Amino acid sequence: MEKSFLKKLIQQRMLVLMSVPFVIWLFIFKYLPLWGWTIAFQKYKPALSFSQQKWVGFEHFKFLFQDDRFLRVLRNTLAMSGINLVLGFVTAITLALLLNEVRIMAFKRIVQTVSYLPHFISWVVAAGIIQTTLAPDGIINEILIGTHIISKGNEILFLGIPHYFWGIFGASSVWKEVGWNTIVYLAAMTAIDPSQYEAADMDGAGRFRKMWNVTLPGIRPVIVVLLIMNIGNLMESGFEPQYLLGNGMNVDFSENIDIFVLKYGIEQSNYSLSIAAGMFKTVVSLILLTTANTIAKKTGEARLF
Repeated sequence: MEKSFLKKLIQQRMLVLMSVPFVIWLFIFKYLPLWGWTIAFQKYKPALSFSQQKWVGFEHFKFLFQDDRFLRVLRNTLAMSGINLVLGFVTAITLALLLNEVRIMAFKRIVQTVSYLPHFISWVVAAGIIQTTLAPDGIINEILIGTHIISKGNEILFLGIPHYFWGIFGASSVWKEVGWNTIVYLAAMTAIDPSQYEAADMDGAGRFRKMWNVTLPGIRPVIVVLLIMNIGNLMESGFEPQYLLGNGMNVDFSENIDIFVLKYGIEQSNYSLSIAAGMFKTVVSLILLTTANTIAKKTGEARLF
């Protein structure tokens, strides 16, 4: 086994050498900062040295789980991540399947270009577009008035109604990322053996039957791997959209863990609390990723490791 490993290592020495800079970068910027996690167990004061800090054990973690504000942002984080996961997967796979069936190349390229463009808009600009669209004098209210769903003078302040925020966030994320997310699935579809479609044609399968029985099974490993990665990111619901679209009226539904860390940790110089919240998020993400990968392994599906 060892000889085989060494032999393979020597054979792939150029690849190993090429990966060395990345490993060094990974160690310096991703692993060395983990030393800072010790601050979560201290009553950290920047003016004191490491040996002078007061150790408080799990006090900050206990505070987090007894704090209604943190439990609220945890709920918001999981809800928005869940919405993003479901909508992101369904819309991207559906659009990729439909684009794969388009035979007019000019039309296909136009649709791809139009759907990719929002990905390159920064969230600052995107938030401005969304706020203008949803404003009382925005196009959505104009359409609702024009179709007599609401009357003039009863315009809806969408971003002022807390319960609407998760839906607005989900729709905004789909608009911005659905085109970009289809790239991986379209690339996976090109690897499907054309003879499978020919066999389906001989069996009299229509387009939807071929999508269901040929295309979707062909890209299932990609779907599973991306699903595992997204489950690992369930605690990462984002920062910019919630921060830019959030306001005092929808704060109960727009704040997530990242904004909690910024507002109640860094801005108030409570570094220990902010690191405890960030550490909790990372540990839960690691558990989710490992669990999803283990389930995929036991069910015989593709997996990350």
